[in-house]
Amino acid sequence: MSKTSEQRNRPGRRSLSTAAGLVVGLLLDEALGDPSRGHPVAGFGRLTSALERRMYRDSRAAGAGLVAVAAGGVVAAGLAASTGRRAPTAVALTAASTWIALGGTSLCRVGDAVADALESDDIDAARALIPSLCGRDPESLDESGICRAALESIAENTSDATVGPLFWGAVAGVPGILGYRAINTLDAMVGYRNERYRDFGWAAARLDDIANILPARLAGALIVLVSGAPRRAAEAWRRDSRAHPSPNAGVVEAAFAGALGVQLGGRTVYPHGVEQRPRLGRGPAPRPGDLRAAVELSRRVQRATLAACVAGCLARAALSRRSAG
Repeated sequence: MSKTSEQRNRPGRRSLSTAAGLVVGLLLDEALGDPSRGHPVAGFGRLTSALERRMYRDSRAAGAGLVAVAAGGVVAAGLAASTGRRAPTAVALTAASTWIALGGTSLCRVGDAVADALESDDIDAARALIPSLCGRDPESLDESGICRAALESIAENTSDATVGPLFWGAVAGVPGILGYRAINTLDAMVGYRNERYRDFGWAAARLDDIANILPARLAGALIVLVSGAPRRAAEAWRRDSRAHPSPNAGVVEAAFAGALGVQLGGRTVYPHGVEQRPRLGRGPAPRPGDLRAAVELSRRVQRATLAACVAGCLARAALSRRSAG
């Protein structure tokens, strides 16, 4: 192969390294879960909190500045770390970034633990686990409310904690993985519609919505494909998702509800107030057995996402090789 051909085929080689790194990263997540100490995402959160204290103003411009500094800095660091690396180093960087960004295994472990507690009639233990999944007031939840909160969180975070990082990794490599996780974390920190963050968190919330448009719909499509109830999942997605206040969470929550034959939504209590969420799906309120089924569905979607993203990387590498030849 001539030097010119080698240069033309570099994108293909990067695609192969990306595919390998995504596979290794997901395997690390399945084997180890989140890092138990010194999690880089937690470190990013602490740094962002410090930046917020310095940059906070009750304005959209100030919030956009925080997003530009925090998320932009992460993307720039990812780009600098990954540019020009040989294949083994590129695979290792992609794998490490993927493992850091993924949260699917820990999500499923907590979901199973909530189901275990409820099946043991230990509602206090189940309530204690809820803050690991979502920001609702656990003391306001009975068994049915705990099941619904956990299931809705598993559905939404299957997209946010697995599909999104893998998708953006396949599209943009290490900068895509880390940038997506930074955006998602910023939204979780400041993207609220309360008095403090209504304006300051606007940019983070809108950017998170944009970053999740395609991953959420990929997640919805994969839920339909792997759920075993494709008609119910597709119908609930089509019928109910638009009523949800989030243009992306509504897709995956509705598809999960349809796939599992349960109804989600209703009165939802947060520390900042009470929201009446739209009904998603048609069926009874979820029970602990439905929560276990949601965990299993999440695992299937995670693996199907990896397969789809790897297939996309391999197809891009094949096209690059053909054009180089």
